[in-house]
Amino acid sequence: MQLDNELQQQLKRVLAAVEQILPKAVEPIDWDKTMAAIWRSHSVAGYLEAMPETEPTQLDDLLGIDEQKQMLVDNTAQFVAGLPANNVLLWGARGTGKSSLVRAVLNAYADRGLRVVQVDKDDLHHLPDIFKQIKDQPQRFLIFCDDLSFEDGEKSYKVLKSALDGAVYASPKNTLIYVTSNRRYLIPQYDFDNIGNHVKGGEVRASETIEEKSSLSDRFGLWISFDSFSQDQYLRVVRQCIDQLCAPYGKQLPWNDEVERAAIAWSHEKSKRCGRTALQFSRRWVGQALAKQ
Repeated sequence: MQLDNELQQQLKRVLAAVEQILPKAVEPIDWDKTMAAIWRSHSVAGYLEAMPETEPTQLDDLLGIDEQKQMLVDNTAQFVAGLPANNVLLWGARGTGKSSLVRAVLNAYADRGLRVVQVDKDDLHHLPDIFKQIKDQPQRFLIFCDDLSFEDGEKSYKVLKSALDGAVYASPKNTLIYVTSNRRYLIPQYDFDNIGNHVKGGEVRASETIEEKSSLSDRFGLWISFDSFSQDQYLRVVRQCIDQLCAPYGKQLPWNDEVERAAIAWSHEKSKRCGRTALQFSRRWVGQALAKQ
């Protein structure tokens, strides 16, 4: 009897250890009711987890990026309609609306069958598993990787490269890949990339190093660039943000030199003129002004 008890305890410990390795049991996602999901890694496997809520950002909420907005809307509309469309790299300065634009596009086209699967950079090697789970669904999927960049020595970019290239890990016909990054080429480039064999241990054919580093971004059919605002652009966006924030309260705040000076000082403190900075200033200005009324 004592031996049986010891064996039972050992089996319990073994089962407890195995449970830590295995992914948790999850229900299949009902894509008719789910707009977005995220890939969760677990040990050597992973699973898609439905995101119960998504950000309510609308296209009209995004100011100062009309050209970029139109480019992404056009490409996404083609995709949703079953027409040829491109994988997209949205790159540029931080806070300029790259990620928000992707979320706004999802909200705009969700009722037409658009869905998003968000994947972390470290999970890109799971792309074949993700493709397998969504390829037979009737919806159209954006594989979204936010704030993507690779450091020297990282190899996971090769899986992404293959998926973009339509090679071994080709993405299904109902899938596009949208990526945001602060880097145009996703992989850092250095001065010594151009030096080649002029430095000790340098590569003989330096041009091949540069070609390899730019080859990933070249595989995105559409590049959409986002730049920091000029001061005039920034102030126009601030004014529009203030009007938008006041509208639900039936209020209107004056636009004058005091607001301009405060907005410019705020941008200097943040060291960035962009949509995010404009919105953050506007929230503070409008909140304080309405609280006094």
